[in-house]
Amino acid sequence: MSILESDIQYLGGVGPKRAALLKSELGVNTIGDLLRIYPFRYIDRSRILRIADIAGDSVFVQVNARVVSRTLFGANSSIINIDPAKPQWGAVKRMSVIVEDDSGQMEMVFFKGIRWNWQKLAPGSVFVFFGKPAIFNGKLNMVHPEVDAPLPEGALLSSGFTGVYPSTEKLKNGGITGKLMCKLQSGAISLGLKEIKETLPEYILKENALCPLQYAIKNIHFPASQYALQKAIRRLKFEELFLLQLSLLKQKYIQSRSHKGLPMPKVGPAFNAVYNTLPFALTGAQKRVIREIFEDMKSGHQMNRLLQGDVGSGKTIVALLSALIAIDNGYQACLMAPTEVLAQQHFASISKFLAGGSVKCALLTGSSTAKERGEIDAGLKDGSIGIIVGTHALIEENVIFKNLGFAIIDEQQRFGVDQRSKLWTKRSDGAYPHVLVMTATPIPRTLAMTLYGDLDVSVIDELPPGRKPVKTIALSNSRMPAVYRFMRDQIALGRQVFVVYPLIFESEKLDLGNLELGYEEIVKRFPLPDYKVAIVHGQQLSEVKKFNMAAFVEGRANILVSTTVIEVGVDVPNASVMVIDSAQRFGLSQLHQLRGRVGRGADESYCLLVYDFKVSKEARERLQLMCSTNDGFEIAEEDMKMRGPGDLEGTAQSGLPIKLSIASLAKDGIMLSEARAYAERVLSADPTLEDPRNALLVIELRKGKYEIKDYSKIS
Repeated sequence: MSILESDIQYLGGVGPKRAALLKSELGVNTIGDLLRIYPFRYIDRSRILRIADIAGDSVFVQVNARVVSRTLFGANSSIINIDPAKPQWGAVKRMSVIVEDDSGQMEMVFFKGIRWNWQKLAPGSVFVFFGKPAIFNGKLNMVHPEVDAPLPEGALLSSGFTGVYPSTEKLKNGGITGKLMCKLQSGAISLGLKEIKETLPEYILKENALCPLQYAIKNIHFPASQYALQKAIRRLKFEELFLLQLSLLKQKYIQSRSHKGLPMPKVGPAFNAVYNTLPFALTGAQKRVIREIFEDMKSGHQMNRLLQGDVGSGKTIVALLSALIAIDNGYQACLMAPTEVLAQQHFASISKFLAGGSVKCALLTGSSTAKERGEIDAGLKDGSIGIIVGTHALIEENVIFKNLGFAIIDEQQRFGVDQRSKLWTKRSDGAYPHVLVMTATPIPRTLAMTLYGDLDVSVIDELPPGRKPVKTIALSNSRMPAVYRFMRDQIALGRQVFVVYPLIFESEKLDLGNLELGYEEIVKRFPLPDYKVAIVHGQQLSEVKKFNMAAFVEGRANILVSTTVIEVGVDVPNASVMVIDSAQRFGLSQLHQLRGRVGRGADESYCLLVYDFKVSKEARERLQLMCSTNDGFEIAEEDMKMRGPGDLEGTAQSGLPIKLSIASLAKDGIMLSEARAYAERVLSADPTLEDPRNALLVIELRKGKYEIKDYSKIS
């Protein structure tokens, strides 16, 4: 067995207990795993500073200083004098050590290991102290510094860069400190470096000016210089991003070749009847996307395409026109939405466009009656229903199509992989329907290239003409009286208002405005009979929610008080004001989605972001960005920079479907694009990686690390 495959407990300094911690906390099972845990930053230990030159806000520094005095403190900062004959260390809570060099003095503070440090740090002794300085009560100090013996006269300092590794409280409490991690990595490199095998072919290293893997691993942990560190980082990041994109693109190639497509070469009367009677002109972006979709449908290969479009960009009409191409070629189409509200809205919108034509559209949801289901089942089987709109009800086994050829999934991230895949079993001839997945959540380009790397991506990056941007204003909750006046003025003009709260019921942990109290306050401020207030939240019965939502959609209610259940899909053109309470608690993408519920009509629209006066600096930056732009893609990019990529798909999505060890989707976008382009180049020359030169790539892909196990596995 290779040393790299040896259990981590057999590495010097580990043992069974620490091995269990490394396994549970960092996923480190072997010595090879440990070497792939990289520092996330580096500390420069090449310099020793004079105490007089240290600032309280410095990151990490080291000083060479002599111990002047040491003092022990008990509870309430009382001084304790230790009796050497009967030491009572249990009463000691803190130790203060005053040290000095020729420029000044500073304090070293210890709350742990006091007895050991007391014996070591005798007055007059000299040590190198390393840590993060701070100012406390006007004095410079360092809490729990690392303490090392001074270098011998004339000895050289280290190359300077000490890695700081990921850690947890459990690791620290188990004795696995940053210092020990460096020691363990040193031991792992001594034992295993020579056994590390190259993962990239020689020609890829040469064409991309990448250093060998052994060099990269050694210098990522213990850089010989700044230059060596940068070479190591570039090699490891490129390898990770390149293999990820190679895996995704190879899946895409196999899928396009192995899945029999349904050729749909013509545009006929169903498409033309709707296109020629549209009450508006399509944008250039919409026309471009329809052309991209039609090219896929003609190709004879199954289409797997992601349609991205900001709120209000006109994705639904693009999806409908594409579905009508399928109908013109003798097939049926379906549109699956995550909620009944959204399904009903799509059905109403599509029915309006199809009115007076020959294409029949039906709606199937959990609320459909037995009679309606019977008629729909018959219409799908005999082909008289051309387009079916529905929720999860579409994937039930008893829903049978005569000839399903085109499947649209809206807000597809809200469906599980298994749910989506059931749609593709609706054909019995082994062919797959063309697939169009849509999202109104703008996704940063780098994230889309990863989450949806094996899909073709179309983007509607142009809003319909005449659509006015929503005016967004952030204001403190002390301004609520002015907000209420503004709401009254808008209602007097015949407009409607959304008021969104982050919670349903009062929480002891979070001091936020909430739906329960907010609804009471709104009703008090906007009483009957002059005003009608509706309320919607996720814990209501479906019938109650539907009734209240309908009251607002149909204009019978002036104000809708809600949680974020209205984030996606509610289309009320007459609503011109969105008030978001405790806006500092929402992420950028969620704020943008909520804002998209207004500005859907011809009237000037407003989004009021009401924040708590205690708002943090990060939250204030988010709110300022919301006020400065209506561009969802710009917001999504900034959101990823601020929060990282893990939570951009909504509150339920806790992380990416693949773990990146060193590369960052938020920071390494340029390298990701380069890696993808190079992966395309490799596959264009050798689509199945059968060339002996690519044998190493096949080995790496077989390990399964780079398989995306969610999101885009849609067929």
